[in-house]
Amino acid sequence: QVQLVESGGGLVQAGGSLTLSCAASGRTFYTMGWFRRAPGKEREFVAAISRSFGVDKYADSVKGRFTISRQNANNGNNTVYLQMNNLKPEDTAVYFCAAEARSGSLRYVALRAGEYPYWGKGTQVTVSS
Repeated sequence: QVQLVESGGGLVQAGGSLTLSCAASGRTFYTMGWFRRAPGKEREFVAAISRSFGVDKYADSVKGRFTISRQNANNGNNTVYLQMNNLKPEDTAVYFCAAEARSGSLRYVALRAGEYPYWGKGTQVTVSS
């Protein structure tokens, strides 16, 4: 059974930092990523990382402030992190972890939500001004 469980969200002041974690199990996952949905807005891509070789992509709005990383355990479980620094009120959103298991590529980074069949339930990040 595939499970993606996010943690690490919370309330932080502008300029502060948070680290989100996503524990994924049940499949061999290739690209893993983070998306977010702010109140009244569409879901948007935040960051994604390949299975190996550390290939990563970021939305322009978070580039230089957020860092994505991952650990692939020998038992098949994967954990992806999102280190968020210099947070701004506009970063307030529900953050979702996503994973895909189709590409078979160690370097591929999926950018579109439609490429990810597996999703977590989300974790709330609120940045106060």
